Amino acid sequence: MRLSSIAILAAAFVIAAVSSLVAAGFAVSTVEAKTETDVRMALDTNGLTWAEVQSDGLRLHLTGIAPSEAVRFRAISVAGAVIDASRVIDGMQVKPSEDLAPPRFSVEILRNETTLSLIGLIPTATDRAGFVAALNKIDGVEDVADLLDVASHPMPEGWKPAIDYALKALAIVPRSKISVEAGKVSITAMSDSAEARKRMETQLKQRAPKGLLLTLAISAPRPVIAPFTLRFLIEDGSARFDACSADTEKGREAILNAARAAGLQGEARCTIGLGVPSTDWSQAAEMAITALAKLGSGSVTFADADITLIAAEGTAQGRFDDVVGALENDLPDVFALHAVLPEAPAVEAEGPPDFTATLSPEGLVQLRGRLNDELTRKATESYAKARFGAAHLHNSARLDGNLPADWPLRVLTALEALSKLSNGAVIVTPDNVSVSGNTGQESASDEITGLLSKRLGNSEDFTVNVTYLEKLDPEAARPEPEACLAELEAIQKVRKISFEPGSAKVDSQSLATMNDIAETLKLCGPIRMEIGGHTDSQGRETMNQQLSQARAQAVLNELRNRRILTASYTAKGYGETAPIASNKTEEGREENRRIEFKLLTFDSTEEETTLESIAASAQQDSASDTPSDTAEAETATDLPSDGSEGSGDE
Repeated sequence: MRLSSIAILAAAFVIAAVSSLVAAGFAVSTVEAKTETDVRMALDTNGLTWAEVQSDGLRLHLTGIAPSEAVRFRAISVAGAVIDASRVIDGMQVKPSEDLAPPRFSVEILRNETTLSLIGLIPTATDRAGFVAALNKIDGVEDVADLLDVASHPMPEGWKPAIDYALKALAIVPRSKISVEAGKVSITAMSDSAEARKRMETQLKQRAPKGLLLTLAISAPRPVIAPFTLRFLIEDGSARFDACSADTEKGREAILNAARAAGLQGEARCTIGLGVPSTDWSQAAEMAITALAKLGSGSVTFADADITLIAAEGTAQGRFDDVVGALENDLPDVFALHAVLPEAPAVEAEGPPDFTATLSPEGLVQLRGRLNDELTRKATESYAKARFGAAHLHNSARLDGNLPADWPLRVLTALEALSKLSNGAVIVTPDNVSVSGNTGQESASDEITGLLSKRLGNSEDFTVNVTYLEKLDPEAARPEPEACLAELEAIQKVRKISFEPGSAKVDSQSLATMNDIAETLKLCGPIRMEIGGHTDSQGRETMNQQLSQARAQAVLNELRNRRILTASYTAKGYGETAPIASNKTEEGREENRRIEFKLLTFDSTEEETTLESIAASAQQDSASDTPSDTAEAETATDLPSDGSEGSGDE
């Protein structure tokens, strides 16, 4: 009985223990589930959906692949805000880093005349030492500061052509910043004038390799305009500028807007320059252009503060008076207006006197019409010969003693205007000077307008109809130096430059060859070039060298005689040191006796032609007509070894 009570008591304890364990287990499961749910919800709310949550009793395991270390740490922080951070077990991994992108290679080259600075990052494969050495060889560069960093990555496509082009560009722009990237070059530079800027832009564009993205920002100082000129015309319902000047960008836009309202079509050029006589220039120009539009036809010309308005023949007197009166009252005080309403000219039996000069594309000038007297004719001919050359002038003008007193001034001014054209004509009458034609100079129309306005006076009428043609522009049409050299070589393949026997004088049969070479060099412009003289190996080596030098100098002199600018040319004799064929045969010796043209780069060590060399040339020319050691050496060089007369003096 006693045993039974003990058993019952023991069983009760067992049942209670089991119940407690079951209850505890259920409570733990409930807590784990709630903790896991709360943490998962907090992670999802913060956008950390990649994280996996698993509870293990009081501990909470976080797993998954975090995008970065910072995101992994953020997941731990979010979980630690829900439960005790000590219970969070970090089982997360961080996504492996992708391969690093290659660095952006670039170089900033700063040039200020004699100094150069290099800043940037370049690939290891770049010939850094060679690049810096080439920079040091550029004319005018005295110091190169190398601040470049290097990265061991493959050279990107387009990097080397961009670097090579930057080296060429630095020789053209002495004050510049050049930014170089693979396949891309940006140049910011300063020039001394608008002409220099245009020349730089042309040279830089010509030398850019195919496929290179080139950006140019070359600034030039404003030109000084004297007189400050503007001329606007409305003729036959068409409006145009012969010249336009403005002092500011805002003023230019205001003037062009007034012109468009008056009927101007298309684009118009208006130069921003220095020398404006008044800050009210653009306002006065707007008023005058608007007044001319009200008249319907005529011209308005500004020369500094003097304004000349010429109405068209047939304009009603009442309208003319109203428009001119309103303009006079509205103009700023500094400006003076001279308004003209022309009368219909009386018809003369012989017709009005005139003088005409025409300039052909070949440079021929013909003078026709009337001149005052013999003195005026001589002055006109002398002026025309000085401007266009005596060989290109034909004068058929006749004398007329009844011409106006200012006729010589009008004629000479017209000829000066004609000299600014590539081809065209000028017509002088008592009432008008007309200039028309084509030019390769963009500013020619402005310059001619300013010239006529200044020389003829405010009350005189003139007409300017000048067209700019890019093909006539010597800068735009200038070929590459390499193309010039190829043309010179092609000319000599057909007709070799040869010399008179026993002399350094170019023979008469080669004068046509020299003419062709000169015409080619006129188109090429200022290039650095060497004229090299070569001989065969017959005769003494010293004498051969002197002979080759004399012949090279003779070719240079022939080019000077043809008005070729040779300041960048040099003459050099090589004697027998550079044969191109065997000296054992007459054919080979003939090939070796030659003149060669060679381009000089900026790192060439050849000396330029100097005054001393010109003087030496003059001495050689004079010596070539008398017996001398040079003549004897030349004769010896040109004679075959058997003593018979040579056949191949070039």
